[in-house]
Amino acid sequence: MSRVVEKFIKYIKYDTRSDENSVSIPTTLGQLELAKELVLELENMGMKDVLLDNNGYIMATLPSNIDKEVPVVGFIAHIDTSPEVSGANITPKFVENYNGEDIILNEEKNIILSPKDFPELKNYIGKTLITSDGTTLLGADDKSGIAEIMTAMEFLIENPQVKHGTIRIAFTTDEEVGKIGEYFDVEKFNADLAYTLDGEAVGELKYENFNAASAKITINGKSVHTGEAKGRMINSLRVATELLNMLPEEETPENTEGYEGFYYIASINGKVEQTKVHCLIRDFDDKKFDERKAFVAGLVQKINKKYGDGTATIELTEQYRNMKEKIEAVKYIVDIAIEAMKEVNIFPDVEPLRGGTDGARLSYMGLPTPNLSAGGHNFHSKYEYISTYAMEKSVEVILKIIELFAEL
Repeated sequence: MSRVVEKFIKYIKYDTRSDENSVSIPTTLGQLELAKELVLELENMGMKDVLLDNNGYIMATLPSNIDKEVPVVGFIAHIDTSPEVSGANITPKFVENYNGEDIILNEEKNIILSPKDFPELKNYIGKTLITSDGTTLLGADDKSGIAEIMTAMEFLIENPQVKHGTIRIAFTTDEEVGKIGEYFDVEKFNADLAYTLDGEAVGELKYENFNAASAKITINGKSVHTGEAKGRMINSLRVATELLNMLPEEETPENTEGYEGFYYIASINGKVEQTKVHCLIRDFDDKKFDERKAFVAGLVQKINKKYGDGTATIELTEQYRNMKEKIEAVKYIVDIAIEAMKEVNIFPDVEPLRGGTDGARLSYMGLPTPNLSAGGHNFHSKYEYISTYAMEKSVEVILKIIELFAEL
């Protein structure tokens, strides 16, 4: 088992699901537990300026070993996993020399990872895959990114003949609940640019991402005995359904791709008296994004006009913006990543990121940060998997980027 795989298997043993309903920082203790382990590893391998702050963020430095000034490059990954699927008691399964057929994740529950549903599996015929046992996610998002960065730093420390400038690394918390880089101190990080390791398939390179907002809508009803309800009852569940039916049917995640935006109903919970709806709003285009936010707010106004003021309330929060504008000003950092991939025999796949990453907010905070592949697939899902080949290639890409910057 290669070092990067060993590290990955170690890290997924920690339950680091974040929790958007928590008021603590970070939102779960499991994130701190892994953070403390990572700090020990960084110190033991010889990294400098290792710091774990009160938010669970880690920063560390690999000092330059060359006598010329080159850009300080950062590499970033996030510690938490998605709260959408359990991340506790993960049991990884190895599928060696994958044959391109169905993989039975859990025979008892009939959970099958099939190329019929996930055709990308066919790209890994002959490779070793790692999956969960079908009862949890795997944690490749983003513990594979952490493992890859840690392995690259370890390699450079053990091979001082490899020339490099100053390298900064950081691991963040609560990325999966919209707190992307919320407590990141760009000035303290002190890098000229950075890359997140948070993408999926081998070769992915993203410097465009969704604009993202969260709309939390509360519908207040009126409960009356059903026998005397006519003209009196306001069933918040029915009103919530009415509101949801006003959303465009085709503008959902399952009906969009590429640069198309959407509305995503993440959750709906309630009884007659009150129902809470959580809607995520996504679009690449700034103008369309603002229109989408206004549209959802307008639906709330329509409900209040029909049922009375205060029937519906909305808490609209912007989560992150498209980093394209900030990255294009320093496009050479994308060009270097593309060149690095080519030199390690990976085809660069430059496509928009239909999601978010720490780099989105960091780019707006003054640290241009495109996103690189971490190698996994089907993030936030019990069908999540990763190949050992992908992780090893990601380490090679990190090292090649560092080498190319040292040659500037």
